[in-house]
Amino acid sequence: MKRILLITSLFICTASFSQSGAANKKPTRQPNVIIVMTDDQGYGDVCANGNPYLKTPNLDQLYKESTRLTNFHSDPSCSPTRAALLTGQYSARSGVWHTTGGRSMLDQTKTTMADVFKFNGYKTGIFGKWHLGENYPFRPQDRGFEESVVFVGGVVGSSSDYWGNDYFDDTYFHNGKPKKYNGYCNQVWFDETISFIRKNRQQPFFCYLPTNIPHAPLSVDKKYSDPYRGVNNISDRLANYYGMIAEFDEQLGRLMKEIKQLGLEENTIVVFMSDNGPCPWFGGVKISNDGFLDEGYSAGMRGGKIWGYDNAHRVPCFIRWPGGGVKKGKDLNNLTAHIDLLPTFIDACGLKNPVQEKFDGMSLFPILTTEKVKSPDRTIIVQNQRVDFPVKYKEYQVLTNRWRLVNSYMKELENMEEFNTGKKATKVPLIVMKKDQYELYDIIADPGQKNDLASQFPEVVKLLNHDYEDWWASVSKNFDQYNNIIIGSAKANPVLLDAQTVHVKGNLRVWAVEVAKEGKYKIEIARWPKEANKSVSENKLGKPVFTFGKASLQVGNVWSEIDVYDDNKTAQFYVNLKAGKTSLQAFFNTLSTKQKLNAEYVYVERIGSADKQKLTEYHATSPDVLLK
Repeated sequence: MKRILLITSLFICTASFSQSGAANKKPTRQPNVIIVMTDDQGYGDVCANGNPYLKTPNLDQLYKESTRLTNFHSDPSCSPTRAALLTGQYSARSGVWHTTGGRSMLDQTKTTMADVFKFNGYKTGIFGKWHLGENYPFRPQDRGFEESVVFVGGVVGSSSDYWGNDYFDDTYFHNGKPKKYNGYCNQVWFDETISFIRKNRQQPFFCYLPTNIPHAPLSVDKKYSDPYRGVNNISDRLANYYGMIAEFDEQLGRLMKEIKQLGLEENTIVVFMSDNGPCPWFGGVKISNDGFLDEGYSAGMRGGKIWGYDNAHRVPCFIRWPGGGVKKGKDLNNLTAHIDLLPTFIDACGLKNPVQEKFDGMSLFPILTTEKVKSPDRTIIVQNQRVDFPVKYKEYQVLTNRWRLVNSYMKELENMEEFNTGKKATKVPLIVMKKDQYELYDIIADPGQKNDLASQFPEVVKLLNHDYEDWWASVSKNFDQYNNIIIGSAKANPVLLDAQTVHVKGNLRVWAVEVAKEGKYKIEIARWPKEANKSVSENKLGKPVFTFGKASLQVGNVWSEIDVYDDNKTAQFYVNLKAGKTSLQAFFNTLSTKQKLNAEYVYVERIGSADKQKLTEYHATSPDVLLK
C-alpha cells in the first residue's frame, strides 16, 4: 500500500501531480473563487445526497452543475477544519485543535488562502463565521482579508459575541469595528457577499462565505421550519434544523442568480462544503451510544460531529467551474480533503505561492479536469483533541481509499440515550479503547462501519498505525507552544480578552499574552462586556446575586488587589509592563461565600510610558508555570 504521509513526500507528489494538469486550458483572466461553507451540515443533509425529508432545490441544482467529491473529508469539528482549509495543512500543524480555550487561534506564522490570493492581486473578503481568533494578530483583517463582516467566537450569541446577538438584527464586526445590521444572520452574510462581488466584478476576487447555518442554536423564521414540523414524525429539533438549511438554500439560490446576472458564471469557481458532520447533541442527527442513527438522515454513515466515524468528517463538497473544464454531473470517489483546496486553487488559478509554503494537501485540478489522470494512493489522518495540550493516541482515525482505522482512546461523551430523551445527560465513557486497541473497517464493503475487521487484518492495523506515528512526529513539534494575544500594539489598542481565548485548567483561567511595547497599562476586569452595561454583582437577568470585596489581577509575577463594590461595572488596575510574552489572570473575591469568580472579560490598554522604578519589580511568567 502506497502511503503519502510525511509533508515532504506530500509536497513532492503535489508538485508533480500539479504539473500534469498544467496543460489544461484555462481562461485568459484568472477565475474568481467563492467558497460557501455551512456549519454542522452533514453529508446526508442535502436532498441530492438522498435525504428523504429535505427540499434543497438550489443545492440540488449546484449538485447537478458540479463535480462532486464523494469521499471528501474535514476535521470532526469547527475551528480545526477552518484552519486546515485556509492553510492547506493539517490543523494540528497550524496551532488549532480545539474550538475554544485559546486553541482555536491560527498560528500567526502561517500563510492563509486569503494571503495567497491577495498576493496575486485578488480582492479578498470574508462574510460569516471566522472562528480562528478575535484578537490581533489572529483576526481576518490580519490574515489576508481586505473586507470582513464576521461575528466573534464560534456561536452567534455566545459570551464572546457582541452582547445581545440572537441571529436577528445583530451587531457584527465590519473590518474590526462593531456595526449594527438588519435581518437574519445568514441573509446578512449573503447580502454582504453579493455587495462585495458587485463592487469587485471587474477584477479577480476571492470570497469566503462561512455561514453559521445550521449550527445551534436552531433559530430560524417559522416559515422555513414549519413545513417540516411533525411530518414523518420529525421532531421540533430536526424541523428547526431543516428549516435553517431551507433558508440557506434560498440564499444560495440568490447568490447563484447574481453571479449569472453579472456575467461571472463561466469564470467563477464555486465550492460548496461543510465544516464537519451533523451535531448529535443539538443538530441534524440523533444517535445511539454506539453511534448508530436514531433520527435524521446520515446517508448510511455512523457517528456525527466529533465522533470517530465517517459521519463526523466525511462532508459534501461540490466544485463548479464551467469555463475551466470542471465536469458537471460527475462524481469523484477519490480520497480527498479540505487540505487539498488551497493547492488546487494555486494550480487552477495560476497563483504564485508567496512563501513557497509546503502543503499536506495536493492539487485536485488534474482529476477535476482530465479523465485520464489517476489520483495517487494516499493516507489522511483525522483527530479530535479538544484539550489544551494534545495527547498522543487520543481519538484518531487513519483513512485510505479502502480502510478506516478507528481509535477512540480517552473518548468521553454524554450518554446519548439520556440526552435524546431530554434528561440531563451524564458524562460516560463511550466506545472507549486502550491505546493499543483499534477498530478497522473496509469502507468500500462496509460504509456503515458495522463490521470490525481489526482481528482479521492485523497487518493492516500495524501499517496504518505506522502512518499515524509518522504523522504525529511530523505535526507535534509545536504542541507545547501558545498563540499569544498581542497587547499594547498600535494595530490593536485596547484589546479585549474573553472566555474564548483563555486557557483553562480546573478552576484556573490564564491568558497567554505578548506585551508589544513597554509601558503603563490600564487593565479593567469585568463579569460582563461593557456594552451590556451591567455591574459586577448582577446576573444575566440584571438581578444582584453576588457581594464582592476584592478584585485581583496577576500579570507576570506582579499581583495587584483592589476593593470592588457591587455597583462597579469593572475593576480598574494600572500596571507597568515590559515587552515580551507573559501570562495574565484575573478574578473577583466574594464576601458572602469566599469564592473566587474568574473575570469573563478583561480590557487591556497601553496608556503611556512606564514608571521605570516600578518596572524593575516586574518580570514575565510563562503560562506553563500555571497550566502544566
